[in-house]
Amino acid sequence: MKRRPLTGRGLAALLSGGVCLIAANILGTPLFLYLGLLLILLVVIAAIAVRAPRRTGGVRRTVTSDLLTVGEDSRVIVRFAFRSLLGVPNGTWSDALPDAVAGEAEGLFPPRLLSGLPAPLSGNEPLTFSYPIRGVRRGVWAIGPLSLSTTDPFGLVRRMQDFGETHPVTVVPAVLTLPSSAAQSGVASGSAQHSSNRVGQGADNLSPRRYVPGDSMRRIHWRATAHRGTLMVRQEEQESHPDAIVVLDRTGAHWRSGADFENAVSACASIAIHLAQHGYSVDVMEPGGVLLGELRGGEDDRDGLLVTLASVHPRGTDVHVPLHAATSGHLLGPLVVLTGTITAAEASQWAHGGAVLPVLMMTSVDDDSARAAAAHGWRVVPLGDDIAGSWADATSAAPPAALSPAEARRVR
Repeated sequence: MKRRPLTGRGLAALLSGGVCLIAANILGTPLFLYLGLLLILLVVIAAIAVRAPRRTGGVRRTVTSDLLTVGEDSRVIVRFAFRSLLGVPNGTWSDALPDAVAGEAEGLFPPRLLSGLPAPLSGNEPLTFSYPIRGVRRGVWAIGPLSLSTTDPFGLVRRMQDFGETHPVTVVPAVLTLPSSAAQSGVASGSAQHSSNRVGQGADNLSPRRYVPGDSMRRIHWRATAHRGTLMVRQEEQESHPDAIVVLDRTGAHWRSGADFENAVSACASIAIHLAQHGYSVDVMEPGGVLLGELRGGEDDRDGLLVTLASVHPRGTDVHVPLHAATSGHLLGPLVVLTGTITAAEASQWAHGGAVLPVLMMTSVDDDSARAAAAHGWRVVPLGDDIAGSWADATSAAPPAALSPAEARRVR
């Protein structure tokens, strides 16, 4: 709403008063002089009556959903503690909403009850009202401040005043329900945890064994050697590690449009949560090994991942980053990489390290990159608007056949 101090009626009264003064001077008619002064004085009195009273107030907002998902409806509950010596004026309220959040954040003030009567305001009891909102675009956005627009009894002068601070709301990517498949169940083998010989982060996972030629002298376990009377070396015990890894490529040069990246972010969240619900421990990371989130079965893990994904964007770099060493080794669960458009040379640099179910999902697939990735054992799947369909193709019992030129260019 534009912050014009005069309403249309007030502007007309002021102009009419000026015209009357000019007419009184030209025609020499005292009546026009009195009428012009009366109209101008009326506007001045209305301005004083509206703007002179001191008004204060505090605003508290509560969003019924802790995290607002793209496309999800929610409500904002506003508690407005309004204070004024002259009581509660009549007018309209509006709450400022960003473009990423849609809603009908305006109404009559004081707010009306179902009976049509104004809500009571006794003492310091706040007025309570609400309005619906819908997530449009992911990110962390600010709602507010609350604006109150009131006019004098004649409707000549408007007063607009802001109250309270802004309230942050987090819009997270949409999480879709994905289909299960026989291939996925076979990979899981009915177990949520598998083990590997990766080196741990302490000495608790180490056990001594006899020295064999070729062992590094740095690994000699001196205490065990003194106890056994023969050279003993430290051996890493098997430890549990995440079964599944989901990689989100953020290289700016790989994304042709923002819509493609939004699909990839939604697919990343959906696939990671889907795998976690099927018993996997999931790490979500970037190709360079930066951890974006991890899912270990807790609700906080899920929310933490969604909050992180709400703010990720492509990086402005043209440098292709190969997969991190964390993906090397025999990964017994799925390894899913989500990217945009990569060349055949870049595809040949991404090795899945022996993962049982290596899936490369690209929003734009060409012949050369598809062949290069398939030659390294990847299941290449186009990623478009139908994320559930792409996931069904990726986890089908039979590996996808070689893409024809027409199929390779299919994105949506």
